[in-house]
Amino acid sequence: ELREAAEGFEAIMVRKMLETARAASFAEETPLTGGGMRQFTAMRDEHFADVAAKSGAFGFARSIEASLAQHLPVHGDS
Repeated sequence: ELREAAEGFEAIMVRKMLETARAASFAEETPLTGGGMRQFTAMRDEHFADVAAKSGAFGFARSIEASLAQHLPVHGDS
């Protein structure tokens, strides 16, 4: 469960990074960059972020999981 949560958090971070990078674009609005294209781009970024998080491409999830695991009780301890 901890790994899934850490991967989810990494996916959120990657999506935000991609969103921020796209917001810095100086491209003009054209028929090919309208709402449909923005929706497609958002869906593509979301998929990329999920795949990157599950594959450990950036390593954020691994670090988050290791850090949080230190605060969990060890099995067998009462």
